[in-house]
Amino acid sequence: MANFDTSGLALAAVCPSNKMILDDKGMPGFYVQVGAQKLSALLTGGDDTVHPAFRVSGVEKPYIYIGKYQGVEDNGRIYSLPGVDPKVSITHDQYIDRCQAKGSGHHCITAAERAFLALWCRKNGTMPKGNNNYGKDSSEALYTAIPAAYDADGRIARLLTGTGPLSWRHNGALDGICDLNGNIWEWALGIRLVHGELQVIPWNNAADPDVDMSATSAQWQAIKASASSWEDLFIPPNGQGTTTGSVKLDYVSEHWQWATTITSQEDSIRNAVFYLTTASGLSPAAKLFLQTMALLPEDGQEGDTYGGDYLFANNAAEARYAYCGGGWNNGSGAGVFALNFGYDRSYSYSNVGGRPAYAELAAE
Repeated sequence: MANFDTSGLALAAVCPSNKMILDDKGMPGFYVQVGAQKLSALLTGGDDTVHPAFRVSGVEKPYIYIGKYQGVEDNGRIYSLPGVDPKVSITHDQYIDRCQAKGSGHHCITAAERAFLALWCRKNGTMPKGNNNYGKDSSEALYTAIPAAYDADGRIARLLTGTGPLSWRHNGALDGICDLNGNIWEWALGIRLVHGELQVIPWNNAADPDVDMSATSAQWQAIKASASSWEDLFIPPNGQGTTTGSVKLDYVSEHWQWATTITSQEDSIRNAVFYLTTASGLSPAAKLFLQTMALLPEDGQEGDTYGGDYLFANNAAEARYAYCGGGWNNGSGAGVFALNFGYDRSYSYSNVGGRPAYAELAAE
């Protein structure tokens, strides 16, 4: 079982789904326990497959644990704690290392986990608001939280974690996950674009610290556009982003489109509302996988049903890694479906940080 300190019982009495999990030095972090769900509970066209977030290195997990708060750094480790200024100006690899440093099962939130939360919020009608408009949500005039930092013009930038109203939590309740919309962008592991080609660490294997996520790792797989089933989805990429028959990101008529070829490739960051479509050549299995990973709206659903969230991407450059959620100045483009493939793994900035997560990998 996970290493829960007895002092966390008071927390569990108030919020049964919330857990205080200790690292290997006995330092606490606060998490929300999330139970496995089938795709049929999340997507209209979903089947009885359990969402990939609950499949780690071949083992199906009944639960995963998501940091209730955006992460703060202490002694070279990342913790989920309330009322603090979240850690920013940190690279993709630094965030991985500082989460994994806490011991077995500790990791930075993955793209699969983030996708599950986004789909859950949309399905349950609780799309969270947050700090996406200099201390407020762009749709709210009154709700505020406690400032942690200001920008060069003196406007509120980051807020202390978890100090916003309940509407800023993933379920609209006290026990919910805070700040999935705005405040800072969060690195999300296990997904990238390589010259526009979508590549993933399959399932939720990015949650396993033994899985190699280095730039040249053979664990990275492209998505087979004609896949007949989920077990047929993954193919080795050729390293150039031109793998035959793989899913790629194209820019068509001012919106992003998944296709097998790219007609518009530009070495710059372009953005569009979350209204992605697919070209011919993508099988139902490939489309369902994209929907499951919160990369494609359900058939017939336009972007406004996804909070107006934006996808930012560079589909011409070498590997671009994902961060999610939006920052304090992204307005209505921020949200649980907001995704940015704009920069490489060495990027750091004052609006980019992350969120720790936890998965039980073995008897502990």
